Amino acid sequence: MVWSSVLQDQLGAANFSAFPTAIGSIARLASKRLQAAGINPEPLLEKAGLTVEEIEDRGARLSVQRQIRFLDLAAGALQDELLGFHLAETCDLRELGLLYYVAASSQTLGEALRRLARYTSINNEGLHVQYFEGKNVRIIVDYVGVPRHSDRHQIEFCLTILMRLCRHLTQSRLVPTRVRIAHRRDRALSKLAAFLGSEIEFTAEGDEVAFDGAITGMPLLSADPYLNEFLIAFCEEAMSRRRKTRGTFESKVENAVAPLLPHGRVGVGEIARRLGMSRRTFARQLASEGLTFTGLLETLRVELARTYLSDSALPISQIAWLLGYREVSAFTHAFKRWTGKTPREMRSTLHAGPTQALPA
Repeated sequence: MVWSSVLQDQLGAANFSAFPTAIGSIARLASKRLQAAGINPEPLLEKAGLTVEEIEDRGARLSVQRQIRFLDLAAGALQDELLGFHLAETCDLRELGLLYYVAASSQTLGEALRRLARYTSINNEGLHVQYFEGKNVRIIVDYVGVPRHSDRHQIEFCLTILMRLCRHLTQSRLVPTRVRIAHRRDRALSKLAAFLGSEIEFTAEGDEVAFDGAITGMPLLSADPYLNEFLIAFCEEAMSRRRKTRGTFESKVENAVAPLLPHGRVGVGEIARRLGMSRRTFARQLASEGLTFTGLLETLRVELARTYLSDSALPISQIAWLLGYREVSAFTHAFKRWTGKTPREMRSTLHAGPTQALPA
């Protein structure tokens, strides 16, 4: 039966070694974009821990963390800081597989969005989507088992696809009332905002798109209640067979800490509260993974600092603020203690060897 094989492809039951996993549509699109530009994707895939065979096999599931790494490498090779956005702008929406069809066959946009929220993890186990309906419709994306701060292109792909899908299904140019994105952007602001038709709050405490509540009743031209019922049964089966994504406690703490750094509200008590536990339980859970809050916070700041310093247009004073330091001198002192170099010296090192295109 055709749908049985489609379900098997979506589940990828034979390839659960890397966790959490995704169906890899965006990685395959990035690989094709590299080839079209005359760049051999194989060395980049290998550096990200992926293989050409995985990319070419549409039934294979890819590690979400490796997919994120590959997108970063591809963006560097293509010199495209908006790779995720550009891929989502032009791709066939049917690349979403079952997720597209179950949304498209729904009766109203509200139903379609509820289906997307419930079943997104079939496509990408590293994403947890919540749908809230009221005066405003809010769609909130959380990361599970994957550090949110490691990603830019995947989330921008997802948000762009969401807007394209809503507009395609309703045949109207919907505009969100609010868009919040956790990572930092400056130069990309105008292009993304122009597409969305809304201002974007970057360096936010989470990833969220909101619409006027009236959109929930908008009818879909492609509605098919019989097909929808059939597809929901397949999606529910996929959900029942999918492993529960929990992730490490370390990644949960990182994802709670990272968006709070610029706002100066990072403390053991605040993070424990956000994770729904006492300070004592929080410390005990960290200790069970051989971690301390101070050590985890320092490691996270080092990783973020390296990422920010790679952007030559970002002032070091702003980097200090993004990492939760009120004074540049405090950031410089801490960074030299971590790495043995000042931020300026590290920036020079990072830009000493620019990414070279790899010819096919």
